[in-house]
Amino acid sequence: MRKARCKELKSRPRSWTYNVHRATFKFESTDEDKRKKLCEGIFKVLIKDIPTTCQVSCLEVLRILSRDKKVLVPVTTKENMQILLRLAKLNELDDSLEKVSEFPVIVESLKCLCNIVFNSQMAQQLSLELNLAAKLCNLLRKCKDRKFINDIKCFDLRLLFLLSLLHTDIRSQLRYELQGLPLLTQILESAFSIKWTDEYESAIDHNGPPLSPQETDCAIEALKALFNVTVDSWKVHKESDSHQFRVMAAVLRHCLLIVGPTEDKTEELHSNAVNLLSNVPVSCLDVLICPLTHEETAQQATTLDELPSNKTAEKETVLKNNTMVYNGMNMEAIHVLLNFMEKRIDKGSSYREGLTPVLSLLTECSRAHRNIRKFLKDQVLPPLRDVTNRPEVGSTVRNKLVRLMTHVDLGVKQIAAEFLFVLCKERVDSLLKYTGYGNAAGLLAARGLLAGGRGDNWYSEDEDTDTEEYKNAKPKEELLKPMGLKPDGTITPLEEALNQYSVIEETSSDTD
Repeated sequence: MRKARCKELKSRPRSWTYNVHRATFKFESTDEDKRKKLCEGIFKVLIKDIPTTCQVSCLEVLRILSRDKKVLVPVTTKENMQILLRLAKLNELDDSLEKVSEFPVIVESLKCLCNIVFNSQMAQQLSLELNLAAKLCNLLRKCKDRKFINDIKCFDLRLLFLLSLLHTDIRSQLRYELQGLPLLTQILESAFSIKWTDEYESAIDHNGPPLSPQETDCAIEALKALFNVTVDSWKVHKESDSHQFRVMAAVLRHCLLIVGPTEDKTEELHSNAVNLLSNVPVSCLDVLICPLTHEETAQQATTLDELPSNKTAEKETVLKNNTMVYNGMNMEAIHVLLNFMEKRIDKGSSYREGLTPVLSLLTECSRAHRNIRKFLKDQVLPPLRDVTNRPEVGSTVRNKLVRLMTHVDLGVKQIAAEFLFVLCKERVDSLLKYTGYGNAAGLLAARGLLAGGRGDNWYSEDEDTDTEEYKNAKPKEELLKPMGLKPDGTITPLEEALNQYSVIEETSSDTD
């Protein structure tokens, strides 16, 4: 009877068992008992020695049924979980992945486990008991350098991401006991086919083909898993930690400079890279920029000679092949981040989730690394020539960021203002020059800087960048300045009013 049933399943076209219900996510409550019995029957079949094609068909049906949380309650047992672990080659006794014919079974088993772990709290607890995270890492090590099993890696990584998302204890286990940081970084290196030219520098082929869909999906899952592993990594305690984070940051730099099979996939890839870079200790982000090679230096010299002498600002950042250079450093990755930020602004929605991570990242990079700040200042706040329009009017990056300074979302306007403030070396006069007092008032009030001054961080002194246009218009700015009330009730510039109140307080204190 069992052989006849398997023969029947094998003879039916795949569309019958899978395609008809592949998009089914809602189930009728009237058929709930039937679905439970079907699940129980599938596990009874899977425990037996049946042909691979029958295993795949059973697992495809089980994957669809596992989307129903109610169905999983009676069938989520330790024995059934172990059946799926065996089929997914997650048992420690399985030493290799040699039989290509078994790959579809492994992939479908991993897909089932993803659904079951996501939808069942019992399965999540059993995952801890069965040490599933360690088994998944073991499977990754078996296939990390073998590109023809990308589907296995992809769903292994997805399950690892789910486990580390649902159980905070697993994050610590992955980070330290299972060495998840170097393991997952190596998975990314393999997906990107990275060739190292120096300790933290990789070769970039700007004319190379885009990543395949499989490589892109695998990389995205690895980035998400790495995010969970490193989510609490704010400080570097050991030299080995610093090295690992620098290697990961160098891999992420490579990620930002390549593209996926479609524009949407490229954006998703870069978005996950940005999120992960936010977890990297800021001291390790120096690898996002690197010195020019001898060839690039010679190429830049040729390009600079071709530019007119009056194009000083452009000379700082121009290099052939679209490579952005500043002060002898390759700024390609930072330029990609800047373009990514502008695209997120232009979307006009989901700013908190989509925009604040990259804005925060650029802010911290600018605060900690002088070359990055100076490059971004040139790109975002170039010498001010348009002095006739208000700062928030226009289509430049500066105009867009200034508009965000008065956004209704408090978090969005705070990080936009902070970014511009850091680019201005936390100098109030410089910030007001580029944004106007009204737009900057919120940040200045929060910092206690309405009367002027500068923030708490120290920055090196730069040369004067005021243009002739700005110098001529600067006196007219005095038409709008912060005002306050003097003790006698008359209006006066805010700084003078504050000084008079200070004098009164000192006099009163002396009298007492």
